[in-house]
Amino acid sequence: MPWNWQIPDWPEFRYDASKIAPLEEKFLLSSGEILGAVLHVSPTEREQLRIDLLSDEAMKTSAIEGEMLDRRSVQSSLRRQLGLSPDSYPAKPREQGVAEMMVDVYSNYAEVLTHETLFRWHRMLLSHDRNLDSIGAYRRHEDAMQIVSGRYDRPTIHFEAPPSARIPDEMNHFVDWFNTTSPEAEQPLPALTRAGLSHLYFESIHPFEDGNGRLGRALAEKSLAQNIGQPSLIALAFTIEREGKLYYDELERHQKTLDVTTWLEWFAETVLSAQHVTLERVGFFIAKAHFYDRHRGQFNERQAKVIERIFREGPDGFKGGLSAENYLAITRTSRATATRDLQELVERGALSRTGVRRYTRYWLNLGQSSGG
Repeated sequence: MPWNWQIPDWPEFRYDASKIAPLEEKFLLSSGEILGAVLHVSPTEREQLRIDLLSDEAMKTSAIEGEMLDRRSVQSSLRRQLGLSPDSYPAKPREQGVAEMMVDVYSNYAEVLTHETLFRWHRMLLSHDRNLDSIGAYRRHEDAMQIVSGRYDRPTIHFEAPPSARIPDEMNHFVDWFNTTSPEAEQPLPALTRAGLSHLYFESIHPFEDGNGRLGRALAEKSLAQNIGQPSLIALAFTIEREGKLYYDELERHQKTLDVTTWLEWFAETVLSAQHVTLERVGFFIAKAHFYDRHRGQFNERQAKVIERIFREGPDGFKGGLSAENYLAITRTSRATATRDLQELVERGALSRTGVRRYTRYWLNLGQSSGG
């Protein structure tokens, strides 16, 4: 079976727009909900919310490619890139690179796409990599560009991209297509349709030696932002990473055909899920601010450290809840002190408690406080 770029009509993708239309409508409604929710956050807190959301995306878009980053280093780099007062945590090269790219996508979403945009993102992402021949340039090697898995001597080929000699022409066509389908251009496409097509199209060309997945997801974010007229800040990579195998399966399946209706449906549903995650995170952030307002000045140093650590885990908190053992590990205090600290936190309404004895677990109480 030929790859999609070997089919005579390439890159004329076919799809049933009527099946995507209801999802497009939901996307626009949810975009309005997110904007409305963010307006409930104070300007100062909005800066931290933006850093939290961007750092989650940076972490997850890298995790999809099997690269684990240092979250504090990502956040420190983001603060620097956004011109906010940086903390003292060191910015490592990988983390600094992905943070630079995320801020560039966020800040310059409205600009037309150029080859230099992509080269700039590629340099940001991979300038630390000494193993690549081409950084900030399309691939030029003569070897086939293949996505493979399995044993070295018996690999499974999931996809083979166009040869390097074709990349300049393919990317000229792609960049033109991306810009002419933007909202103000000659052939505008709806938000989800354009973002879904841009991601599949770019991944099928696979123009760089490395980093194509991260750049392709950045393009989808840029596309969505252009269509709604502001940075989307949706948890797209976060949502894709949660169902990573399905993401790769869908890509592989639709790199053998130009009929992409089911790809666009899957991608649209993923974006809608990502919007839901973002709404949850904005709600969590607002609840966190209210929590600290209610309990200002009530925590000792140990308690404050543990509360901050629980919040860092996100809306779901510690898996299975906070245990006394977790408290001991974080604070390195005595068991008697830990027991007293936890009891105080429950009495003040900061934590709620479930279970008994060794099954006792503690959870953030983000509702109204019952204590002083």
